[in-house]
Amino acid sequence: MESGESRRAFPKCSTRQWYTFAMTQDEALAILKTGLNVFLTGEPGSGKTHTINRYVEWLRERGIEPAVTASTGIAATHINGMTIHSWSGIGIKREVNDYDIEMIQSREKTAKRIVYTKVLIIDEISMLDAATLAGVDRVLRTLRRQPLMPEQPFGGLQVIFVGDFFQLPPVTRRSLGEGGRNEQAKFAFESPAWKEANPVICYLSEQHRQEDGDFLDLLSAMRRGAFTSAHRTRLSSRIGILSKQTVATRLYTHNENVDRINMESLGQIEGKSRVFEMSSRGARALVESLKAQCLSPETLELKEGASVMFTRNNFDAGYVNGTLGTLTGFSVLGAPVVQTRSGATITAEPAEWAIQDGNRILAKITQVPLRLAWAITVHKSQGMSLDAAIIDLSQAFEFGQGYVAISRVRTLAGLFLEGFNERALELHPKVAAADRHFRGYSDAVRRKFAVLPESEKQKLEKNFLRAIGAKDPSSRAKLTTGQVPITSKVTLDGLREKYPNVGRSWSKEDDALLTVMFNEKKPNAEVAKHFGRKPGAIRARLGHLGLIPSYWKPKR
Repeated sequence: MESGESRRAFPKCSTRQWYTFAMTQDEALAILKTGLNVFLTGEPGSGKTHTINRYVEWLRERGIEPAVTASTGIAATHINGMTIHSWSGIGIKREVNDYDIEMIQSREKTAKRIVYTKVLIIDEISMLDAATLAGVDRVLRTLRRQPLMPEQPFGGLQVIFVGDFFQLPPVTRRSLGEGGRNEQAKFAFESPAWKEANPVICYLSEQHRQEDGDFLDLLSAMRRGAFTSAHRTRLSSRIGILSKQTVATRLYTHNENVDRINMESLGQIEGKSRVFEMSSRGARALVESLKAQCLSPETLELKEGASVMFTRNNFDAGYVNGTLGTLTGFSVLGAPVVQTRSGATITAEPAEWAIQDGNRILAKITQVPLRLAWAITVHKSQGMSLDAAIIDLSQAFEFGQGYVAISRVRTLAGLFLEGFNERALELHPKVAAADRHFRGYSDAVRRKFAVLPESEKQKLEKNFLRAIGAKDPSSRAKLTTGQVPITSKVTLDGLREKYPNVGRSWSKEDDALLTVMFNEKKPNAEVAKHFGRKPGAIRARLGHLGLIPSYWKPKR
């Protein structure tokens, strides 16, 4: 819910001057508290998730429950949220038409969720393509538009994009365009919706993953497009130094290499194997999405002595996504027992991956949070932190594969290369250009905010909290997760002044009467007035009842 006053405090910044690039987590958090739309980015390990978690906690202390979403199902489970596709109601569609919006509007729970939300967070924005982001924007504009008021980007919500575009490009079902050519998905920052949201860039500079100064310099040079012969020599020095005593996960660019190595390695271990099957419940499409993205396989075969990796975070149990170890046996109840590289012994109890809407679970899968770890794909390694990795980039084929793989390890000493081609060193030219802009913009914002008087910062924060109906944390108990605040300027009541039944469910009696009126060829406007709904909602319901054969065809 960005105010003009907040935006004036951060006028369009020039990025032509050289930047010092030093935004901290605290500075980014202070900017988020002003209510501005923000793109929170930074190198792997810079603390993006930690910063956004601090902001979410700050909002909840004031009675505001933000919509915490992500671009993929697995990413959503990491933040106890739901996918942006489910939250916005667009489902698997990349583009939405009038009929789709009417259908979303007719689902009361979805409509209420959108209308009552004040802050929208979209994590892993790099995996969301431009068309999908535009579809979400269109839905929010329509459902949140107030009578006699102009539309606002994302319906006037404060929208926060979180992610790093140097990760692998958006994953989407490519559709055939004219001439039979594949249509390449565009990045979210190329979407008109992004441009109209005009997010302030907060590019975090602190580093909490890599611990090696020379290695950090190498990774930063790759991002900046400043990879010199000295950097290449340093990287090449990690080729061919692998010994038989080296124990590390292998990263490959192709699935077939990973599957072959894992099964061959497991087969070389004597002894009986145990099999763990994944269980699931919930909406089929959401379950399939979780299964496709989960690092643990549907059928997990293990043997004592197997090299394994934990596939999710559980700080209380002592492991994170990427923790490596060796299976030493099974507990009395049959759960795998793992000795980690650090020497800790952990019993791997079954874990859940769930997509939630507040406290309601829409879909979930349950599996032992392990996978065979002699080898994994570069794609699956995104988000992991590894002490050591054996990486083969000789068949790299995608922009950013080399950077993603190499940045998984913490130090140069933990990097063992079997080879790399030129493609492995290339980053997407669009992302490289955008990143230069993001860095410069972020530094200009940081300097602008640094000289802003403290009283002005407090004023911006106070105005934002007043606009979203926040409460004083000292005078109220915390709202439970998922509770909807009752104070809102944008409510369904405004829409119902003209359309009394918008967003309400259809009864069997309504459907029967609608069918009669349709067969009597009553004018659509007359039918809409009778039911107290939008004409588009009438068309949507007729299509749902199968009375309009061409219902699913988009308008020309």
